Amino acid sequence: MKCPKCNVEEDKVIDSRPWKDGAVVRRRRECLSCNYRFTTYEEIEREDLRAVKRDGRYEPFDRRKLVLGFQKACEKRPVSPELIEKTVDKVMEELEQKYGREIPTTAIGEKIMECLKKMDDVAYVRFASVYRQFRDARDFVSEVKNLGAR
Repeated sequence: MKCPKCNVEEDKVIDSRPWKDGAVVRRRRECLSCNYRFTTYEEIEREDLRAVKRDGRYEPFDRRKLVLGFQKACEKRPVSPELIEKTVDKVMEELEQKYGREIPTTAIGEKIMECLKKMDDVAYVRFASVYRQFRDARDFVSEVKNLGAR
C-alpha cells in the first residue's frame, strides 16, 4: 500500500478490525519510511451489478444513487446518516440475493419505498411522490390516507 504522504510502498499493519458488521476490514497502517499513520478499508469485490431500466436498457448499478435517493427523501428528517448507510447496505444485499447481477429499477424503487415506509412517513411520501409521479395534491392526500389506514 502506498503511503499517502511520501508514496513509499512499504508499511506495516498496526491494527485490523471488522467494520460494517464484518463486511469490511478496517486497517490502521504505519509507513516504514516516514512513520505516517493512515487507514485503509478492505471489502469483497462484488460482481458488476447492472440496473435494468423499464425500457430494457442496462446501466451500471450505482450505490451512490441509492444513497442520494434516501438522503433526499430524508432531508431535514430525524434519520441519521448511519441508518441510511446501513439501510442501503441491506437493500443492496437483498436485491443482489433475489435478482443476481441484473436488478430491475422497479424492484429498487419498491424496496426503497418499503424501507422508507418503516423509517419515516414523510420521507416515504416524498420519495413516493417522485417515484410514482404524483400529478397533483389529490395524489398526496390519497397516499397520506393510505398511510393513516395502516
